[in-house]
Amino acid sequence: MFDKILIANRGEIACRVIETARRMGVRCVAVFSDADRDARHVAMADEAVHIGGPRPADSYLRGDAIIAAARATGAQAIHPGYGFLSENPDFVDDVVAAGLVFVGPSADAIRAMGLKDAAKVLMEAAGVPVVPGYHGANQDPEHLAGAAEAIGYPVLIKAVAGGGGKGMRRVDTPAAFRAALDSAKGEAATAFGNDAVLIEKYIEEPRHIEVQVFGDGTRALHLFERDCSLQRRHQKVIEEAPAPGMTRAMREAMGGAAVRAAEAIGYRGAGTVEFIVDGARGLRPDGFWFMEMNTRLQVEHPVTEAITGVDLVEWQLRVAAGEALPCAQGELAITGHAFEARLYAEDVPKGFLPATGRLAHLRFPDGVRADTGVRAGDEISPWYDPMIAKLIVHGPTRAVALRKLQQGLAGTQVAGSVTNLAFLRRLAGHDGFAAGAVDTGLIARDLAGLAAPLVPCSRSRALAAMGALGLTGAAGPVEGFTLWAPLRRSVRLAFEGAPFEAVVEVLRGGAARVTLGELSHLVTRGETGWHVDDARAGAEVVVTDGQVTVFWGDGYGFDIVDPLAVAAGVGAGGAVIEAPMPGLVKAVFVGVGDAVTAGDSLAVLEAMKMEHALTAGRDGIVAEVLVEPGAQVAAGAALIVLEDEA
Repeated sequence: MFDKILIANRGEIACRVIETARRMGVRCVAVFSDADRDARHVAMADEAVHIGGPRPADSYLRGDAIIAAARATGAQAIHPGYGFLSENPDFVDDVVAAGLVFVGPSADAIRAMGLKDAAKVLMEAAGVPVVPGYHGANQDPEHLAGAAEAIGYPVLIKAVAGGGGKGMRRVDTPAAFRAALDSAKGEAATAFGNDAVLIEKYIEEPRHIEVQVFGDGTRALHLFERDCSLQRRHQKVIEEAPAPGMTRAMREAMGGAAVRAAEAIGYRGAGTVEFIVDGARGLRPDGFWFMEMNTRLQVEHPVTEAITGVDLVEWQLRVAAGEALPCAQGELAITGHAFEARLYAEDVPKGFLPATGRLAHLRFPDGVRADTGVRAGDEISPWYDPMIAKLIVHGPTRAVALRKLQQGLAGTQVAGSVTNLAFLRRLAGHDGFAAGAVDTGLIARDLAGLAAPLVPCSRSRALAAMGALGLTGAAGPVEGFTLWAPLRRSVRLAFEGAPFEAVVEVLRGGAARVTLGELSHLVTRGETGWHVDDARAGAEVVVTDGQVTVFWGDGYGFDIVDPLAVAAGVGAGGAVIEAPMPGLVKAVFVGVGDAVTAGDSLAVLEAMKMEHALTAGRDGIVAEVLVEPGAQVAAGAALIVLEDEA
């Protein structure tokens, strides 16, 4: 076994590899970019080497820098994780040439499966069923159109070097073929530098079922299947093992085909053979076809580990170190059922746009395996995949495991960035998913409901008001009010940019009345938690810098609107920006003649040990700037003047 390995990756997969290596007594070297200097995987490793700038091309894709780091630290092997250089055969060649071990398949095996068209030809020769289609080299548009006619519409155009749904188009009629072909080729050329495509029969009710394989370079075995049909834009969201509705005959047929695929290329290490299944006819041994092989460990590997009891990373290291397969096919068995949900920093209602932000609060519940590369306080970087964690659960049956997934998602708390957590919760509770009636179109069909924006109820808003005023102590809501402070206070909050005001009034007996417009709620907090209108709320209120998050069902993040920033925009028709209280001018952002828009930050005033943004109350032109940074000003002092409105 190796004494030391280098992990050529980052985030949750780097942390995952470190955990197993540490258990095996293997020391780990991490690599990191400028953006990851303080990352979790760097902190976990025994050693860490800086390899470049934040762009992947300047760091995690620099094979030369990674190999140099391995040699400099005395690492004997390089584990690629997944993504980045994990399926780059040239990198594998360079690792071997440097006298190091690549923890994964050979460069030849990766090349054999690297192009979808060539891989399908190879699989046909190995007796693995492939989707009816055209996988030839002739890329003439007329020839491809003729192939589509021969296959029969609908068809799927796919980039031969593709992945992640790029360069993929469904075509339903001959008239639409040419435009779809041009679009797919253009996207493929941009994404992969290769515009070649193949044509396949489109499966109307497709299921994505993949088989985990493992080889030692000569022999291979399979560790059963995973169903990855819950996808959005061809990207997986929730995976499970085993596949719902799987029959013994189907499992034996798929497993046998996957093993033949692996042995045909002399596969070594962990890999996944992906199949498309015709769900319209049920799971039948004659209803699945090879799509592609991923020559690396997969993101969703933990569900296979959960049902087999196998640590796939341990197997990777043992086989890479020269050991034979750790067991025989007949020694493997399925125990129970497992799910994995991918938690991302992304704005679901806005089309799953990746998001950034500082994770001010992060908590995972007991009973859930959370594979993560971040901690509370970490930044979600704009440079890399915005995954926060993978949440994995296991139970004796699918129904029990699904219930554990629902509870695990309900108990997960994230504040500081928008996430897909509410979307995952809705998906886990979807009736069709619960029944096992899954296919790759499920999310798209019900997207309106699954991705609907969150709408906090008035009770959640009332709790947010309590948090914003600092009334979250276990001793009761009167905590935070002092003898000289009023018993009635107001606070201004905003949810998704929409502001609202709440008035909190302390009552006798440790209660508070929170009024929101025409609605009001009685709120108390005691040893059993929050109560709203005499009913236990089961909520948790977390206050971070400038924000209150109410975890109750879904997590609702409210911005605390600085009253001083609002006050700064009033007076003299909004023309004069005054200091709302005595303070120190920390910064001035405008000069005479600058055009400003209502809401723009003009200056920062430090008062009461806090910084307050002074904003423009209207659009205008700066006529005068009466202060400089460092000036101490009195309450009501004029700081900035805008020109009179025309």
